[in-house]
Amino acid sequence: MQCVPFGNTGMTISRLGFGAMRLPMTELNDRRVIDEDVAVPLLHSAFERGVNYVDSAYFYCDGQSEVVVGRAVKGWRDRVYVSTKFPVGNENGYRGCLEEQLGKLDLDYIDCYHFHGIGQWFLDHEKRDEMLAAALRAKEEGLIRHISFSFHDKPEVMAKLIDLGVFESVLCQYNLLDRANEPALADARARGLGTVVMGPVGGGRLAGLPPDLAAKAGVAVHSSAELALRFVMANPNVCCALSGMNAMAQVEGNTVTAGNVGPLTADELDAVNAATDENRRLADLYCTGCNYCVPHCPNEVAIPRIFSAMNHDRVWGLHDHARHLYNSIGSRHVPGNKADACVECGKCEEECPQHIPIREQLAECLKQFG
Repeated sequence: MQCVPFGNTGMTISRLGFGAMRLPMTELNDRRVIDEDVAVPLLHSAFERGVNYVDSAYFYCDGQSEVVVGRAVKGWRDRVYVSTKFPVGNENGYRGCLEEQLGKLDLDYIDCYHFHGIGQWFLDHEKRDEMLAAALRAKEEGLIRHISFSFHDKPEVMAKLIDLGVFESVLCQYNLLDRANEPALADARARGLGTVVMGPVGGGRLAGLPPDLAAKAGVAVHSSAELALRFVMANPNVCCALSGMNAMAQVEGNTVTAGNVGPLTADELDAVNAATDENRRLADLYCTGCNYCVPHCPNEVAIPRIFSAMNHDRVWGLHDHARHLYNSIGSRHVPGNKADACVECGKCEEECPQHIPIREQLAECLKQFG
């Protein structure tokens, strides 16, 4: 397994990390629980193959992930770094939550303790300085080794969080389809932070990339998942790529990729970039996601989300994920309405800077997704 220095932390981290968000679950007494007979051997297999970083969080797997991770690292603690996250706003506060998580993990300390999913709102939070002071005290007492944050905000906000001068590592989204954080990752590395990326295979979506993409780029791979992981590893500003592995085949395949095959070469990366740039050009013909149209739709049709689903389906060939994107519209987390709510008033087209025939394309999307 390839390992690299983890920023200025003094840690040496494996290029592949184990994301413990998708541990295999089963039913027991009408309750969903982690299947430890499967999950623990998965983690042990990854450790045996050189993975030395495992990432969990307070809510993962219905709150059970940390318990199982703690059991899995027994006997491995001197060789494996443990990461988890503080859910800002937890009623127990920073210290109370940290102590609860140490109990669930059954550990004396946590290597990387993240402020979970923070962004601009954290910078403006009235208790921001109080929480950061609590983190510094916990580090001084040896309860945590490094203060970290995970991130889902706009890329430019990452620099503002780093400017606070407290954080030593960052976890953010980055993959072949979503490269928005690329400059922010470079800035973080230049300023001495360790960098971990989530979703290197896009939560499984990139495993369904068009099968001819690698061939078009002249890159020999066994799967699209391998291509996606090698792409992320080719970025020198990425220390570790987290993969939420829940099957032994995924552990075996990803550890071979990270340990034996390695990142894309410079020539391969150029070829893949050229191939994906062409796909992005085609996608831009549909919609850039500027959202200018949304406030003017009388029926709150989620136009950019619908077009994103269509792009994933037609441009990238990610058919299952495209249908998931479309079907999620109108759910608790995705506001708006599907294409059948369009009354063809044309107000959206008056605001579109790309001059897209939105009504015509919504009709195509409705025909495609139903």
